[in-house]
Amino acid sequence: MPYRAPVEEFNFLFSHVVKLEDVVATDRFADATPDMVTAILNEAGRMCEEVLAPLQRNGDLHPAKLENGVVRTSPGFDEGYKAIAEGGWVSISASQENGGMGLPMAVTTAVNEMMSGACLSLQLNPLMTQGQIEALENHASDAIRETYLPKLISGEWSGTMNLTEAQAGSDVGALRTRAEPNDDGSYAITGQKIYISWGDNDFTENVCHLVLARLPDSVPGTKGISLFLVPKYIPDENGAPGKANDLKVVSLEHKMGLHGSPTAVMQYDGAKGWLIGKENDGMRCMFTMMNNARLGVGVQGIGTAEGALQHAMAYAQDRTQGKTPIDNGTGTIMDHADVRRMLTTMKAETAAARAIALANAVAIDMAHATGEADWAARAAFLTPITKAFGTETGANVSDLGIQVHGGMGYIEETGAAQYARDVRVTAIYEGTNGIQSMDLAGRKLMDGGEAAYALLDEIERHAEGARATLPDLAEPVWNATESLREATEWMVSQKNVTDRFAGSVPFLRAWARVLGAHFHLCAAQAEGGEGKRTRLARFYIQRLLPEHTAQLAHATAGSEDLYALTPDDLVA
Repeated sequence: MPYRAPVEEFNFLFSHVVKLEDVVATDRFADATPDMVTAILNEAGRMCEEVLAPLQRNGDLHPAKLENGVVRTSPGFDEGYKAIAEGGWVSISASQENGGMGLPMAVTTAVNEMMSGACLSLQLNPLMTQGQIEALENHASDAIRETYLPKLISGEWSGTMNLTEAQAGSDVGALRTRAEPNDDGSYAITGQKIYISWGDNDFTENVCHLVLARLPDSVPGTKGISLFLVPKYIPDENGAPGKANDLKVVSLEHKMGLHGSPTAVMQYDGAKGWLIGKENDGMRCMFTMMNNARLGVGVQGIGTAEGALQHAMAYAQDRTQGKTPIDNGTGTIMDHADVRRMLTTMKAETAAARAIALANAVAIDMAHATGEADWAARAAFLTPITKAFGTETGANVSDLGIQVHGGMGYIEETGAAQYARDVRVTAIYEGTNGIQSMDLAGRKLMDGGEAAYALLDEIERHAEGARATLPDLAEPVWNATESLREATEWMVSQKNVTDRFAGSVPFLRAWARVLGAHFHLCAAQAEGGEGKRTRLARFYIQRLLPEHTAQLAHATAGSEDLYALTPDDLVA
């Protein structure tokens, strides 16, 4: 399906809103000049438009299949992946020491969004590999890094993560996969894992699985879990794929969407694996990959929102229906008030989610470049918001895209429904959005709210500065931020964690609303208070930001009324 890479938007945000210049001012990322970043975005955008976007429908109509134990991917995916690997798009942020570009995560985030908007089911493959690269860079032995990282970074090999088991979904601590020590320092991994994205393919030389498993006599729960690297083919003495390991794809899931992405049930029967990190420290090591993926999955939602927006906009610009109320309008359904509302909502939400994700990535880059705890705390605080709001934006914008199409949106041939089906799982995997919200209201406030208050202070200072030129936009942003501060103080004061969790989802959504308004205000200011971004900011702040009032009322209601209804009341 046609797709236009939003390079102009990324350049504007990097220059005026999330300030990539602060990242470039550090020694670590000094090479990421504006000219270099623009060139990279242009080249990646061209690849997305010309190579990946034409594969979007192929993946949906011709799903990956398991034939005689071999995964056969959708037509054209091999060439699409080759373009990704040869362009270096797998390893933008990987270390230069092992063949990566060593560029900021913010640049990776922009490129990942474009790939997601063009062909989400294929983009999921390099996203998994990116997370594995970061995990190995931070936790693997020198020998493992020397063997695996160059191949993963080049895209010759791909990576996966194996957490989930049939009896252990979000409760990872209930997993049963075993790891028995071998005489040669490796381990024999035995067990079954489900929901393994891109568990196999027919276009990379090797597939490397990061697998959570239990050592003999390990303690119950997450504290007794270790992490192992288990390749499809065991590297020989030269680092090339050698003997086939004792693992296999049992089946591929039949899914609502993302048909081009093979989601595997993986069986390990004494497969040879190597310990990553220390014994019983697997969850901490895996969280390096999971946090990388949570940012990436949020961006998948945003990319899909952009694709759905473009698809709906193209239809609305062409479709005539009824008498339009504007004499000098387009003469199409774009001129009807409710269609205009839907399209503007789609555009405003996508812009807000994109800015939040890039701000998150910039905080990660600043933490890596400076080692400062405040930047690390900000990155950690923004991660669950990026993941949850980004994926909800993908789902909501895709749903609106179907509505813009009217009856044709429900007809598969138009392609509008594919965006909704493909993106729906992003709100579930890498930790459901409910888990993200509980993380925000729980773990991320364990500092007494310090990271949250620092971010609120910054938003309020900016709003105060904007009052002189944009008072009608700055004032509601300041007021909403103050309301959010009061709700955050309430959350911090709650000793009963269930009271926090009962309102955690609306609490996260209120944070996203205020952050989105802040970034829209930044864009309007940078534009001088006149122009398309100012008009979009006015729509968001006047029409969408007020939702925070209801969200905060829900967030601070506690849990008593939830549990006043008994299970019998609910099922009666």
